Amino acid sequence: MNKKIITLFLLFAFILSSGFGCKQSAQQVQNAMKPVALTIWGVWDNTEDLAPMITAYKALHPFITVNYRKFRYSEYEAELLNAFAEDRGPDIFSINNTWVRKYQSKLIPAPAQIPMVYPVTQGTIQKQIVPETRITQSLTPKNVKDIFVDTVYDDVIIDGKLYGLPLSLDTLVMYYNRDLLNNAGVTDIPAYWNREFQQTVKRLTKQDLKGNIIQSGVALGGSRNIERYSDILSVLMMQNGAQMMTNGNVSFQLIPPGSTDTSYNPGYSALRFYMDFSNPVKEVYSWNNDLDSSINSFVSGNLAFMFGYAYHLSTIKTRAPKLNFGIAKLPQIEGAPADTNFANYWLNVVSKKSQYTNEAWDFVQFMAKSEQVKPYLAAVKKPTALRSLIKEQRDDPEMGVFADQVLTAKSWYRGYNAIAAEEALADMIDSSIEDETKIPDAIGLAASRIQQTLSQ
Repeated sequence: MNKKIITLFLLFAFILSSGFGCKQSAQQVQNAMKPVALTIWGVWDNTEDLAPMITAYKALHPFITVNYRKFRYSEYEAELLNAFAEDRGPDIFSINNTWVRKYQSKLIPAPAQIPMVYPVTQGTIQKQIVPETRITQSLTPKNVKDIFVDTVYDDVIIDGKLYGLPLSLDTLVMYYNRDLLNNAGVTDIPAYWNREFQQTVKRLTKQDLKGNIIQSGVALGGSRNIERYSDILSVLMMQNGAQMMTNGNVSFQLIPPGSTDTSYNPGYSALRFYMDFSNPVKEVYSWNNDLDSSINSFVSGNLAFMFGYAYHLSTIKTRAPKLNFGIAKLPQIEGAPADTNFANYWLNVVSKKSQYTNEAWDFVQFMAKSEQVKPYLAAVKKPTALRSLIKEQRDDPEMGVFADQVLTAKSWYRGYNAIAAEEALADMIDSSIEDETKIPDAIGLAASRIQQTLSQ
């Protein structure tokens, strides 16, 4: 008798719970699959560049809509800051790798775990869509170090937390005008900053009877009329052994601790080498601040060697479709134990004011996966930040040079005002050109100014 009562009780309980389960399931579907709209802001990508990623993501999460908005670089930061001040900022936005500290207070790092709801169809005759929650593990610092090239880890991991992920990673290369080199009888592209490089520049530079440069061998030695002058000078210092930062302090003006030659300052030496190309009394004189910008000079056919990034490729092709040019690796210090290249790239980050931080971080990590990145890179012609794609990109006739350098590419500035740091380097170059005796003071002042930008 007792067994029958217990059995009937359990059956009654099952019926009640089943009935309530149906009602709760319907409510769960409505709540868990409520439409979510993510907004992304960026500078360089067009809507069609990200469309395949967005489409693939929506196939997994049909209740999530991703909208992308592109801005002009000149207006981007002002728009960002105004939007955040008015609480209308994007969920996801792009920043340069040197801006992470500047925007850190406005960012939310990736959570360790992300609960995401997926629609699952159940039933055979009467089908219904029910939500299924799956827990996704975010990338750990070790994952970032294993999956991406080294400099990404250095830029995006702060205090053990992940603050952003790139879709690509650009490196500084040397563009050259084949016709100018052919006319000068130059058969080999210089691979080192040695005597051969200097003699090649000398052969390629032409002056008129008044001493005006009418054809430049290389865009070196100046500041604001040279594309990415700060990156060029920085990598020269780094290649020469200068430590740009030591224990969180600017140190490129100092002799590195532990140096065997305490009389040799690698940062100072690199600056002197750089300046020689804008010194009229030097045989390598090939540039001055009165010349047109390096990109304008190159596309007009008046510059033999220009240093730039992959993003300059489309500009050159658009503005000078008939220009006969090539791309070579960035020259290195001959005899150095390892190559040193320079990285410049953008990260997708998540705003701490977003209402959908889990969904935003899930999408950022989805975009950075190799299966999404591979077709994106092929379409936009950018170098990879993923180790797994380097080998394949090396065979690309245009991206191969860039891909060859990503493993040894570095950046160094991790302060709060990258633009102010660049201006400090420009002023250092200009004051040194005006008076070489002021170089020690100029390099010290620049270091001091940049040091001020390392704290808020």
